Amino acid sequence: MKKKIQDIINSSNFIFEEYLEDNENKFYTFYKDYDGIVLNKNIPNLNQYELTNVCFEKYSNLDKLGRCGQVTACIGREKLINKKRAYIGYIFPSGWHSFKYNCIKGKYLYNRCHLIGHQLGGQDIKNNLITGTRYLNVSQMLPFENAIAGYCKTTNKHVMYRVTPIYEYNDLVAHGILLQALSVEDCGEGVCFNIYLYNRQQGIDINYETGESNATGKSN
Repeated sequence: MKKKIQDIINSSNFIFEEYLEDNENKFYTFYKDYDGIVLNKNIPNLNQYELTNVCFEKYSNLDKLGRCGQVTACIGREKLINKKRAYIGYIFPSGWHSFKYNCIKGKYLYNRCHLIGHQLGGQDIKNNLITGTRYLNVSQMLPFENAIAGYCKTTNKHVMYRVTPIYEYNDLVAHGILLQALSVEDCGEGVCFNIYLYNRQQGIDINYETGESNATGKSN
């Protein structure tokens, strides 16, 4: 399973933190040729005292701008969900717009993006949903979520998982999300990653302050 996660990283064109030109502003500086950043040599910043094999989810309260905060969970086979999620079209995360572009598969720029994925037991609530691009949700987050679910199913072990949306100042749309995970019983031998994923979409220019967007006519 750890090899599968490494394959995801290799196939997604990530840059390692130590090679960044502007480390101080790493969460807000997009590097054209990369999908995100491998942080701290891919070792998550999870305190050993947080580790547990008892499943739970902890959601932050929305801030004054209605934005989601950090979420933390212990994922196990007993929490995985196989059934279709409930309707969430009535939930409008901060910065939400229903923009459509012909250059995007499915046309819609934004998804209601679960921080803790539905299949991992994440709830369909506003505290767990951000305005995320289709690329972030489907091409970036989903492979990591699938890897966690697969590990839990095949080993019956548990994974500590933390997702943090990163905003700049009062922006309503996150510039990206920080994913950190560590398998509990084997101390990270099965699952271990610390990844920052950009919240962007090829060919689309996003105003993160408002969520407004326009087509650039070129790859971003």
